[in-house]
Amino acid sequence: MDAAEAPHATEAPHAAEAPHAAEAPHVAFDPWSPEFVADPYPAYERLRAAGRAHWYAPTRQWLVPHHEDVSALLRDRRLGRTYTHRFTHAEFGREAPDPAHEPFHTLNDHGLLDLEGADHTRIRRLVSKAFTPRTVENLAPTVRRLAAELVGGLVADGGGDLMARVAEPLPVAVIAEMLGIPADEEERGRLRPWSADICGMFELNPSEETARRAVRASVEFSAYLRELIARRRARPGDDLISALVGVADLTEQEMVSTCVLLLNAGHEATVNTTVNGWWTLLREGVRPDPGPVGLSTAVEELLRYDTPLQMFERWVLDDIELGDVVIPRGAEVALLFGSANRDPARFGPTAGRLDLTRADNPHLTFGAGIHYCLGAPLARLELSAVFGELLRQAPGLRLAAEPERKPGYVIRGFTELLVEV
Repeated sequence: MDAAEAPHATEAPHAAEAPHAAEAPHVAFDPWSPEFVADPYPAYERLRAAGRAHWYAPTRQWLVPHHEDVSALLRDRRLGRTYTHRFTHAEFGREAPDPAHEPFHTLNDHGLLDLEGADHTRIRRLVSKAFTPRTVENLAPTVRRLAAELVGGLVADGGGDLMARVAEPLPVAVIAEMLGIPADEEERGRLRPWSADICGMFELNPSEETARRAVRASVEFSAYLRELIARRRARPGDDLISALVGVADLTEQEMVSTCVLLLNAGHEATVNTTVNGWWTLLREGVRPDPGPVGLSTAVEELLRYDTPLQMFERWVLDDIELGDVVIPRGAEVALLFGSANRDPARFGPTAGRLDLTRADNPHLTFGAGIHYCLGAPLARLELSAVFGELLRQAPGLRLAAEPERKPGYVIRGFTELLVEV
C-alpha cells in the first residue's frame, strides 16, 4: 500500500474511482478471511476467468489478476507508487494522510520504493552501487558462512523454529553488515520488530492500532539511524551508511528512509520465501537437486509458486484501459502477483503445480520496471545458500508441527516453522 493513502479509508469511493459498469463479482476474494489467506489461489483462478479488472469496494481498488496485465502495468508510467510528484491530494481527489501518522508517512514517502520522477532516479542511482554483481559476489563467502553456521546450530539442537533460527537471522545480519549496524545482539535484535511494525501498514485497511505501532517504530528506528549516521560522520567505516554520508545531494531524511527500506525489503521476501518454500517442500514431499543449477532453478520456482508479496499497488495517474474497462485517473489498482505467477496463459497447464525443474519462469515476485527490486541478486544468493545448507546438513528435515499463518494477506508468511532433523 502506498503511504499517501495508508491506512485505507472506509467511506464510499471518490467518483473517479467508481466503476463505469456494475461492480464485478468478488468471486471469493476476501483478504481478511483466514481460509482465503491460507489458499487464495482458487479465488485467483476465478478472477482470471471473470475478466481483466475487477472493482473491489472494501478496499476501493481495481484488482488485476493476469500476468500479461500485471507485467505491463508495472512498467506503465501512467501509474505510480505515489501521485504527489504530479498532483496535490485535492487535485487527485484524495484526503491528506492523518497528521497523527506523520512519522510513518515521512519515513515511507522519502524511501526509494515510493518515490517517482527525478528523486527516484537520483536515489536509485546512488543505492544501486551497493548491489552491483561484483558487490553481491563479494558478499557470497560471508552469506554462505552465515548460512552454514545457522543451519549447523539448528541441526546440533535436533531442530527448532526454522524461521527464528535460520530464515530471519541470515538476511538481517547481511543487511545490517552492509549498512554498518554494529554486531551487537541488542542493537540488531530491534531491527526485525521495527520492520514488522512498519510493514504492518502495507496490509489492506490496517487498523488504528497497527498505525500506532508503525508510527512508534518509525520514530524509534529513525532516531536510532540518525544517531548512527552521526557516528559515521565522525568516524566513517567501510559500509553503506558511511558511503551515503559523503553524498552531497542526499538529505539525512532520504538516508534514513533508504536504510529502513533496505532493511525491510532486504529481509521480508527472503524470510518468507525460505519458510513458505520449506513448508511447500515438506508438504509435497519433494527436494530440489542440490547442484548449483538445480538449486537456482528451484529457488525461482518457489518464488513463483507461493510468492511472499501477494499484491503490489499503483495509483492511476492518467486514464488506462484494460479490455473494455476504463480505469480513471485517481483510482488505485491492486496488481495480484500471486495470481499473475500462476497464470496458465503465461506458465502453461502446469501453472498451478510445483515444478522444481521449471526452466521458463518469468515470475513477477521481484516486480518489474523502474521499481524492480534492487536487492534481487542478494536475495537469490541468500536463498540458494540457505536451501543448499539445509539440503546438505539436514537431508531428513521434517515438520514437527503444523505451522500457523500470519493473518496478513499482502505479505504472505507463517508465525513459525517448527522442524526436526
